[in-house]
Amino acid sequence: MNGGYRVVASYRANDEAAADFAEETGIPVYKFDVADFDQCVEAVEKVVKEVGPIEVLVNNAGITRYTTLHRMDRDQWGAVVDGMRDKGFGRIVSISSINGQVGQYGQANYAAAKAGVLGFTQALALESAAKGVTVNAIAPGYVDTEMVRQVPPVVLEKIVARIPMGRLGRAEDIARGVLFLVADGADYITGTTLDINGGQLMA
Repeated sequence: MNGGYRVVASYRANDEAAADFAEETGIPVYKFDVADFDQCVEAVEKVVKEVGPIEVLVNNAGITRYTTLHRMDRDQWGAVVDGMRDKGFGRIVSISSINGQVGQYGQANYAAAKAGVLGFTQALALESAAKGVTVNAIAPGYVDTEMVRQVPPVVLEKIVARIPMGRLGRAEDIARGVLFLVADGADYITGTTLDINGGQLMA
């Protein structure tokens, strides 16, 4: 599901899964740690050189080591965001979390980091609107990913029971939201958060 875009993906650790993904989808993958400034700079330069200018950026990083806070350094965005502003076009979508909206027991640091993504989204949207760059966020509920599969089954069962639609989200559910926000027709949508959680936020 790429909506006609030329897509590249990044990953940090799972070489086997990345190789399988690349073979299955034909999407090139780049290995680097988004928490490491130097690796980000090097990766952006490599992508621009090998694929072309970056017009759409989807930030989707998460960890389960809840003692570690997600940190954002605006300098990490410079090479990409300034390029979009110079061209007068760009789409940035950051993936937050339902837990950044309502919190979660035992996840104060994770919830704080994901709430920070929402504030960051609005601030960057204000800075970029006049330059033709839209900045939005998606707040997924629990999605069937490698990270969520690490949750003990008995706990996961209780989570699913609280989701009105009765299932975990799928990667495709989130991808459709991203495609909506990066489409040309979404050029008047900026600084907003799209909830994709199977109704869990109402529960």
